[in-house]
Amino acid sequence: MTDRLPHEKGFHISWDQIHRDARALAWRLDGKGPDNGAWKAVVGITRGGLVPAMIVARELDIRMVDTISVKSYNHQSRSEAKVIKAPQADMMGDGEGILIVDDLVDTGKTLELVRALYPKAHFATVYAKPQGRPMVETFITEVSQDTWIFFPWDMALQYVQPYRGTD
Repeated sequence: MTDRLPHEKGFHISWDQIHRDARALAWRLDGKGPDNGAWKAVVGITRGGLVPAMIVARELDIRMVDTISVKSYNHQSRSEAKVIKAPQADMMGDGEGILIVDDLVDTGKTLELVRALYPKAHFATVYAKPQGRPMVETFITEVSQDTWIFFPWDMALQYVQPYRGTD
């Protein structure tokens, strides 16, 4: 077999699949908050965490929703993670009772930065890679470290070459 580019070992996620997986994440988190099982708020890590955070908030009837914007990628190139927009400070405190949601934990650098700011928050992602898995308490699906996940908000419908052969 020939060597493949990182994007050629892709895991393609449809809108239906991200919705199902985010609902499964919500079900896994239901009743696990520190306030008699409830969460004070959901914070989505932008941009990828916005869709799953919204679905989790809806499923768990959490009305307090905020975002933290962390930039750690420039297209498919990783750079040092930095916060470019923080959530409401008086709501966050040390993170106690806060559910922080992202689409994916890859190397864990983004969540490491956010965890340093809110050490008592609960971190949940829909997908996890082995290197970043220790940074989350809850996730739904693990994929290999060398898999590139294609989310529906990054895709358009088009022909795709078969994995093997062209017959």
